Amino acid sequence: MTSMFERALGADFARLHPMLQRRFGVGLDAGYACVGTGTMSRIRRGPWWTVPFLQFGRLRNILVPDHGSDVPFRIENFPYRDALGRETVTFVREYAIHGRSRRFDATMIYSERLGRIVDYLGTHQHLAVDLELRVEPDGSLLLRSDAQRFYEGIVGFRFPMLFSGRAELRERFDDHAGVFRVDLEVRNRFFGFLFGYDGTFTCEFPAAHDAPARLKPVRTELRE
Repeated sequence: MTSMFERALGADFARLHPMLQRRFGVGLDAGYACVGTGTMSRIRRGPWWTVPFLQFGRLRNILVPDHGSDVPFRIENFPYRDALGRETVTFVREYAIHGRSRRFDATMIYSERLGRIVDYLGTHQHLAVDLELRVEPDGSLLLRSDAQRFYEGIVGFRFPMLFSGRAELRERFDDHAGVFRVDLEVRNRFFGFLFGYDGTFTCEFPAAHDAPARLKPVRTELRE
C-alpha cells in the first residue's frame, strides 16, 4: 500500500524532491517514521487581539500563542492504526519558547469517501480539516487547508471560517544546505495574519509500525 500522501497526490508524488518523497512516504507498509529536529528562525503571531484566539487553541494543542526567534523545534511523524482501524500518521510539533514547551498536535488519515487527506487537529481531534496538496515545479510541496468541521460528542457542524484561519504551508529540501525548509502562515479572511513560522530541520527515519502513546490523541473521532 502506498503512503497517504502518495494516494492523495497520485502520479504527482513522483515529482516531489526525493527527500520529500521519503519524508511523506511514512506509513505502516513503509515501516518507518520521520523525526525532524531543527530551528524555527521566526515564530510569529498576529496583532494583540489575536492572542485570545491563539490561547484558546493552546488548551488543546492547536496553534501556538507565543512568538520568538531561533526556537528549537521537533516534529514527529509516526504511523499507527487507530481505534477505528484507519491508518493514521502523527504530525506532532513541539517548540521550546522562552523556557516553555508548546505543542501543536495533528493526526492525518486518508479519507476514501472524500478522496483526500483529513487532518485532525488537537489532542481530542475536535477539528477535522480537509487538505489540498500540490507539487510545485521545484519539487516542493504546497499544502493548503480547506473546509473545517468541529466535532464534540454528538455535536458536529461545519466550523465558520470567521472564527478560524486557513493555513498555507510550503516545504522543500535545500540540496546545498542538506536541510528541509518549511514556511507556514495561518490567515483569517477578515482579520488577516494569525500565526506563522519558518525554519529548517533535518530528519531521521527510524523503523516504526506504531506511534508512542504520548503522540496519539486522547480521543479518536469517527466522523471525517
